[in-house]
Amino acid sequence: MKNTILRNIMLGLGLFILLNLLASFFYLRFDLTEDKRFTLSEATETVIQQFETPVIIDVLLEGELPAEFQRLKVETEQLLENFSNKNSNIKYNFDDPMEDASQAEATLAQLQSIGLTPANVTTENEGKVSQELVFPWAMVTHNDKTVKVALLKNKLGTSSEDRINNSVQNLEYAFADAFTKLGIKEKKRIAVIKGNGELADIYLADILGSLREYYNLGAITLDSVERNPQNVLDQLKTYDLALIAKPTVAFTEDEKYILDQFIVNGGKSLWLVDPVAMELDSLFNEKGEALALARNLNLNTFFFKYGVRINPVLVNDLYFSQIVLATGEGNSADYNPLPWYYNPMVLSKNNHPINTNTEALRFQFTSTIDTLNNEYKKTILAQSSPLSRTETLPKIISFNILNSPPDKEQYTNGNKPLAVLIEGAFSSAFLNRVKPITLEGSKEIGPENKMIVIADGDLIANQLRNNRPLELGYDKWTNNFYGNKEFLLNCANYLLDDSGLINIRNKSVAIPMLDGEKIASQKSRWQFIAIGVPLVFVLLLSLLFSIRRKRRFGQ
Repeated sequence: MKNTILRNIMLGLGLFILLNLLASFFYLRFDLTEDKRFTLSEATETVIQQFETPVIIDVLLEGELPAEFQRLKVETEQLLENFSNKNSNIKYNFDDPMEDASQAEATLAQLQSIGLTPANVTTENEGKVSQELVFPWAMVTHNDKTVKVALLKNKLGTSSEDRINNSVQNLEYAFADAFTKLGIKEKKRIAVIKGNGELADIYLADILGSLREYYNLGAITLDSVERNPQNVLDQLKTYDLALIAKPTVAFTEDEKYILDQFIVNGGKSLWLVDPVAMELDSLFNEKGEALALARNLNLNTFFFKYGVRINPVLVNDLYFSQIVLATGEGNSADYNPLPWYYNPMVLSKNNHPINTNTEALRFQFTSTIDTLNNEYKKTILAQSSPLSRTETLPKIISFNILNSPPDKEQYTNGNKPLAVLIEGAFSSAFLNRVKPITLEGSKEIGPENKMIVIADGDLIANQLRNNRPLELGYDKWTNNFYGNKEFLLNCANYLLDDSGLINIRNKSVAIPMLDGEKIASQKSRWQFIAIGVPLVFVLLLSLLFSIRRKRRFGQ
């Protein structure tokens, strides 16, 4: 009997040791979550496998954190562990930048100087309100290059629960995007089109600086088409995408044909077009008004071929962004944010990787886009709110509209497309037409291609302060941030990204959140369950053992 027991113990011990040895050689992990939260996308795995030397990730989430940031830290740690298991060259650690209280001010200034702005968090615990600074950032370093990763994803008007959900959903993309920047060996090329009154470089400075992290940039001037059209097309063909940012001078037929042949030969294009000549600065005169007129860019037939029509109208929207105006004179003047119905604040449709989980966009004097039935697929990426309307031209725009509330009954014709993605095998806009110029190797039918058309040129323009460019999407007058920059980066990435990395943005993660009010009201109950019940259970077991022992040994 004793030999059998000993043999079974030795056999069990041997199996235990064998399983541990096998586990040290083989790594298995099963993701049983409904949303596959712990399963990396194929594109992410491809990106992280490229590193053959150490990648160091420093996460600035450590120490005493508010509950929501503690949850973000846990999710970040689980994701980084997943990265490290896929590629052992990826190392990570968590640091508390404010650990040394004596150096807190110097540390804060240093982090802010490199763009790591803190989140000011207000917490309430048992009626006590306090504020804390938290740095929801990570720094990813490979060789001598470092990329910043924002862990917190803010969206206007979202609750604390939605903010954390948005942040967690964005984590994999944020880190995969950083790995992509660090691992780029051969960059694709973007041509910034000039020669038709496009935005000056200083107003494109921030978006071009951000695009330069992914792509090589160059300028192509179309006004030289008249002298040597073939040379312009040959140069343009060396680029992968053409960026046309708010042209104000009409395109000639020759220039359109050059762009047409670039597109038919597989070149991607991102158009930001203002069919209405109107600027906010035009209103700062004695009358406080200006006349909005249609701007003829000679692009109607061009876009019609691709199945869209940009209408020379203005969108008036009750979902608006604000402008700041001075009231009073001299030193007694007050600067107040006021509603401006011609600056729609466009919330994401979340119907495509380009706009999924992005912040609200700020349009300015935007027009609408009609989508036409043809063989090309069209996806509306941004649209006005249900409470919007269009106004025909010419029209006097005046600050007087701020003096009376809008009549909501007139805002019944909303949901107008403002940005459209077009996909398909593009045929030439000059198909079956007399060509304006003769070009070598011209085509009439092209391969599968993509194009994005946006009915607002100012969507890409950053503001200036002391003649220096600010971050795109930041409004210096109201101190608000909008999602223009992220949206446009997503547009470029989608048009040029063949690896499918941007599709990570479609990943949906749902995190169950605790109800703060219920926690406060049921605190004592759950403390008793968590502490008292186990103690009672142990006492009962002790009592049962004591009774059993007395009965067994008392005889």
